[in-house]
Order: sequence, then structure tokens, then C-alpha cells
Amino acid sequence: MTTEFFPPIHEYVRVLVIAGSDSGGGAGIQADLKTLSALGCYGMTAITALTAQNTQGVRAIHGAPADFLAAQIDAVASDIGAHAVKIGMLHSAELVDTVAHAIDRHGLQHIVLDPVMVSATGARLIEADAVQALVTQLFPRADLITPNLDEAALLLARPVQTADDMPAAAQALLQMGARAVLLKGGHLPGEEVRDYLLERGKDPHVMQSERVHTPNVHGSGCTLSSALAAFLAQGLPLVLAAEAARSFVIDALKSGAGVRTGHGAGPLNHGFSPKAMVFRELANPS
Repeated sequence: MTTEFFPPIHEYVRVLVIAGSDSGGGAGIQADLKTLSALGCYGMTAITALTAQNTQGVRAIHGAPADFLAAQIDAVASDIGAHAVKIGMLHSAELVDTVAHAIDRHGLQHIVLDPVMVSATGARLIEADAVQALVTQLFPRADLITPNLDEAALLLARPVQTADDMPAAAQALLQMGARAVLLKGGHLPGEEVRDYLLERGKDPHVMQSERVHTPNVHGSGCTLSSALAAFLAQGLPLVLAAEAARSFVIDALKSGAGVRTGHGAGPLNHGFSPKAMVFRELANPS
């Protein structure tokens, strides 16, 4: 008896995450993979750093050598490929340069850059010279950057302290080379959370929602940027991808609000409503 073989005609929607690892599981690569799985995407990783951390803070950081980071990206991109890329923690200028060259080498597209600079517990996660490298090397290559107000202030070297400051700050980030900016306003006080999306040549898109009261916010920024990459990989335009990603984070915050994990800022509930893997038709099945 013989079994006839039919060539595959579909592929998973795939997202490559270039970011640091969180040993506590709430942020970084761990949050990214949980998000991608929950949204039906096949997640792959290139780890930029190991961190020893938990819900109370970061205890140590061990950066990956630049050549090994390049080897991880090359291994994934040359074989599996990616429909989108999320970039997180890059603690040194050398790693920023490594990622920029890899983007060009493999023609990577739909790139979401989360300029991770300071952890939720206040630990600095990036060297000083890497900040300028992010601007010069990755802003022009990313489709979207997703800074919070503290990160925007660090990038712009000036305070961004109110909702009224957000339009000018987003415009200034575009002028620094970004193609689009999602400026997150969750750190502002008040019962309403406002996020400000600005693309070159387009009107701003403001997203507002009621604040979710929960101590479990660790990894919310990582989750948002990964969700954005997932929806871009699935073919949504930027505004719809931002709306969908934001809704996912809000629901994950709500569903994890009553859960205790550790003794500090706990994680979101990424698995509140997981989706089946998303397929797309192969362009050239063989």
C-alpha cells in the first residue's frame, strides 16, 4: 500500500522577535511568544540578552555577543522567513548595528520597533550610545516605533508629561526618521488612557479607553508591540492593527487583574482567548 504525497499549499503566519529574555516570564521574549501564540501566529526568536528578573525587578543582564545574535537571525530568516518582525531590547549600539544590517541582508519587512530603555521597575536596559544608534539605524528601517512617554522623553531629550505634549512629541519623532509613531500615554494620571498614532503624511489617529486598574502590567508594552507585529503579519493596515493590538492588551489586562503572580508587578493574562493558528496560501507551493 502506498500513500500519495501532496505538496503543502499553506504556511503559518510567522513573526520573528528580536528581543531580550525575561526569566520571570512576564515581559520580553516570553511575553512576545505568548502573545503571538494567542493571536494565531508562529513565533520565532533571536535573543539579544538574558535577564535575571522577576515581578520585583531586574537583577542582572547578560548580553548576547553580536555575532551570535546575527547567527540567530540568519538561521531563521534564511530558512523559515518572517512576515513581520518585532524588535525589543537592544542594550548596546553594536547590537543595534547588527540588527540593522540583518534587516537589510534579508529584506525583512513589517518591522515594529519597541524602543525598550527602562523596565517597569526602573532598571535601565540600554547603554547611552545605543539610544542614538536606535535613532540613526533603526528608525528609518522600522514601519512603526512604539515608545511610552518616558522613552519618548529620553529619545527627544525633553519632558513629555501631558496629553497636550503628545502631538508635538510624535511629530518630532517622525522628524528624527521614524515612518510612524504610536506614542503610548498609559503613564499619565487619570481614568482615561490615550494613545497617539501618527504616520507620515496622514492625520493623527487617537485611541482612548478607560484605565484598567490592576497591578499586573508587567510586559504590557512588549505585548502591544508583538500584537501589532502579529496583526501586520496577518495583513491588517496599520491603524486597524493598532486598534486590534490595543484591544488585545486591554482584555489581557482585565482578565489578569484579579490574579497574583509573585510579589510585585505581575504579568498580563495572554491566554484569555487563544486563537487557532492562522494559515496563508503559499505563493509558490512545491
